[in-house]
Amino acid sequence: MPALALADWLRSLPDDRMASLLRARRDLATPPPSDSTVLATRAGTPGSIARACEQLDSATLATYEGLVVAGADTEPVAPERLAELLGDEPAAARLFELALAWDDPETGEIQVPPGARETFGPFPAGLGDPVPSLAGTDLDELDLGDDERALLRKLSAGPPIGRTRDASADVPLARAETPVQKLLARGLLVRRDESTVELPRELGLALRGGAIHREGELAEPELPVHPHGQSTVDEAGAGEAMELLRHAEALLRTWSDTPSPVLKSGGLGVREIKRVAREVDVDETRLALLAELVAGAGLVAASDDATPEWVPTTLTDSWLSSPPAVRWMTLAQAWLDLPRLPGLAGQRDEKDKALAALAEELRRPNAPMLRRRVLTTLSELSGGAGVKSVDELVAYLAWHAPRKGGRLRDEIARATMSEGAALGMVALGAITSAAAALLDDDAHTAASAMADAMPTPVEEVLVQADLTVVAPGPLEADLATEINAVADVESAGHATVYRVTEASVRRALDTGRTADDLHELFRSRSATPVPQGLTYLIDDVARRHGRLRGGAAASFLRCDDEVLIAEVMAHSVARDHELRRIAPTVLVSPFPLADVLEALRGAGFTPAAEGPDGRIVDLRPSGRRIPARNRPTQRTTHAPAPISEEQVSAVLAHIRAGDRAATTRRGTTVRLPAGGGADTSATMALLAQATREQREVWIGFVDSHGTATQRIVTPVRVGGGILEGSDNERYPLHRITSAALVEA
Repeated sequence: MPALALADWLRSLPDDRMASLLRARRDLATPPPSDSTVLATRAGTPGSIARACEQLDSATLATYEGLVVAGADTEPVAPERLAELLGDEPAAARLFELALAWDDPETGEIQVPPGARETFGPFPAGLGDPVPSLAGTDLDELDLGDDERALLRKLSAGPPIGRTRDASADVPLARAETPVQKLLARGLLVRRDESTVELPRELGLALRGGAIHREGELAEPELPVHPHGQSTVDEAGAGEAMELLRHAEALLRTWSDTPSPVLKSGGLGVREIKRVAREVDVDETRLALLAELVAGAGLVAASDDATPEWVPTTLTDSWLSSPPAVRWMTLAQAWLDLPRLPGLAGQRDEKDKALAALAEELRRPNAPMLRRRVLTTLSELSGGAGVKSVDELVAYLAWHAPRKGGRLRDEIARATMSEGAALGMVALGAITSAAAALLDDDAHTAASAMADAMPTPVEEVLVQADLTVVAPGPLEADLATEINAVADVESAGHATVYRVTEASVRRALDTGRTADDLHELFRSRSATPVPQGLTYLIDDVARRHGRLRGGAAASFLRCDDEVLIAEVMAHSVARDHELRRIAPTVLVSPFPLADVLEALRGAGFTPAAEGPDGRIVDLRPSGRRIPARNRPTQRTTHAPAPISEEQVSAVLAHIRAGDRAATTRRGTTVRLPAGGGADTSATMALLAQATREQREVWIGFVDSHGTATQRIVTPVRVGGGILEGSDNERYPLHRITSAALVEA
């Protein structure tokens, strides 16, 4: 009985099975195949098979490999033979769903396309080519030495070839000295060339106990988990998210004041990484992640200067003023879609060159897809359950898709867990509610979940006698602004400690705040009594602050105290900045006021700037900004778009119509001359007859993709260069290559 062809098997499938196939193997539907024969040809190409194999787990992939070893690409294989080869029950259901294999409904025998062999390379399952004469060989009955048996066992583990100088010539067994020479003489090894030997497939299988794999070796690995409450996971993740936001803000402010230069080769230099890491108070690995996140979110970009620098963009200010949950969501979404691997920063490439953060060498286009796969696996665990070990998770993912992701798959999985923990998307080995919502593209729910998990902002601080201010949690936005204006962060964490100094008080006064404003701030917002030392410090700095006033001449200085004016004129600052007295209490300078005030402060004076109305103004720069780069309006998933149900229906109808045309009996065929432009009267007459008699007509034509195809049509009108069918389809006459009446 002839073997069942793949095209015939596909033609016999019901519509729902065919639709599932088209959805699972997107490449088969583009362009729409003209019939099942074309679909089968396309499904059997090595490239399409390799892409489909990325959807297979280890057990199914081993089954497919076993079919290739059994020769199912040349003749059908019985399921019993396949089970014997695998040493386990075959897992073929998914192969049938993807049309990677097909079975004969009468015999149950299985076949695979010839292109399947290319998917597994020259040695499927690590076995050599067959030598039929060795079938049934019992190695235990042969007089082999220990070194010969050891060599055979090594080659049986795969690959089955080895390079050796002992294969250069035939040596009779009586004169053979080395294990290779002895095995060649016995016919237990095959010489491929003068330096390569190969273990025949029959011996490889015998050494493995007759099966490709040991029994149970292909079983799905367990993924041990720790049970956690979802609220516990969310709160732990929110704590990490708050810390990430604090560090990201510090990085943006650092680059606002002192941007880092862009390396000639792109990226961030090692020295800059070290410098910025010290200023932000993080390690270099975390700094690389922060830099990649803010750049990925469009908050930082390389300037267009002659000497490019990494500078915050105009998006930074709106990001800084957003609620914490919204700020987190911006960074988390950027990370999900980041086609880069921040964890590679600091490692060395093949040329022993250090990889730089923000450099092109960190680009990995498949990172977003693999990142989402890890998070999706976590989301499938019961609520709050977290994996016990990252290694076990990596092994679990590798078993479920061994051919997906290439050699970076495991590295990206590990990086996803560590980076996800730093972002608050993963905590205690489990996915947070906010991350799960973001994974489902529900940004509103993600932001709400993170906001609910974050600690409630506090509205009071604890002022202590040593002039430190303790914030027992995240500060309410207005309070945070005021405290940051008058105090410096000394230590951060779940409780942030600020310190009030003379410089910090002067900074607050420079912004236009008065001593009364500062007293009121601490009086109304401190849960502890305001220490007397803080009151004295504020009053002392305020008494001296602003006695010396500056304006623009380019700039001027004024002071009612002529003695202080004399002190300034006697200092080197007066000479360096060309100060001159224009009145007993007024000095002017051609230098910008900000430069003059900075120099005076460096000399120990405490000047303040004033506006045209005499009120104190803040001249401190807010930091550099450059225009934000154009960002895509839609999220990029780096994965092919799924085929829609409408497309599936259309492609399926196209295939079924082609199958019907290919199997329909037809009468004499009228063919149009090649090249067109010839008399088409015979074709027009045939189509006109079919229209009058409402008979079906078979037509061959070239579709809009340039593919030759065929259809069965019942014409309703022919004219204007168009054949209209009862199926509401329109066929341009110049594309029709042949036609014939369908016979009953």
